[in-house]
Amino acid sequence: METTGCGTAIVTPFQGDGAIDEPALRALVNWQIHSGIDFLVACGSTGEAATLDEDEWLQTIRIVVDAAGGRVPVWAGCTHNSTRTLLRLAAQLRQVRGVSAILSANPYYNKPTQEGQYQHFLALAQAVAPIPVCLYNVPGRTAANLEPDTVVRLADSAPNIQAMKEASGKIPQIEQLLHALPRGFKVFSGDDNLALATIGIGAHGLISVASNEAPAEVTRMVRAALNDNWDEARHIERFYARLFEANFWESNPAPVKTILNLMGKCRDTVRLPLVPPTPATRARLERVAGELGLLKFAPVEGDLRMF
Repeated sequence: METTGCGTAIVTPFQGDGAIDEPALRALVNWQIHSGIDFLVACGSTGEAATLDEDEWLQTIRIVVDAAGGRVPVWAGCTHNSTRTLLRLAAQLRQVRGVSAILSANPYYNKPTQEGQYQHFLALAQAVAPIPVCLYNVPGRTAANLEPDTVVRLADSAPNIQAMKEASGKIPQIEQLLHALPRGFKVFSGDDNLALATIGIGAHGLISVASNEAPAEVTRMVRAALNDNWDEARHIERFYARLFEANFWESNPAPVKTILNLMGKCRDTVRLPLVPPTPATRARLERVAGELGLLKFAPVEGDLRMF
């Protein structure tokens, strides 16, 4: 896998009635690419994949791939806690020309052992080969931690398991992982606020939430770190640290969609069981976004005809 740098875990915009807002999604993809993002991840947790019907999930991935038009790699989120269902879904991705990689998180709720996770991800990799697979370790959402020894075992067993998004928040674990993996294996931070720390110990980039709102700036931060320009990287990180935190004041991606709505990019509609931020949180988000300059090109209220 050649991809490095900053990838956006892009939101899935919805219309007022909850249907996928295809024009808004295409516009977001174009804005991301024009802003210099390195790659896009469709239908991750920030893309509310858990609440998309199967046909909507596939439709969203097709839209992002088509809108990207080969200008940047597009990774497709494909996660399930039933291995049988995961393989059925993954088989559909083989029919989507332009998917560069598949991102798959730990099986959630079941709390499988390391052996269970090994067999789960190995089955996925074998089913989609030669499409590259990026493992996604996010124990805070799945209640399962993918340990470094298991990742190394998977990398040895399936040549198309080539990357990992690490969102455990455990720097010593990530360091152990980076030391043990083969040189060509890519590790990406899954946490905006740990991106520089993770790159500092050898990671290859970031799969970001905040780049939904500030794609050019977060990409510049990641590239600066990868190029050992730490003064610039730290300067950007310190400036946007409040945004990294604000995006999780309430459940992701409700705060992100609120800021994007304030920027005139899409509606702030989320699907149950997620709900929009409280009025108090929305006011705080608007204040932070304004202070960071994210609203300087936003249309005035009367021009927000779509939203």
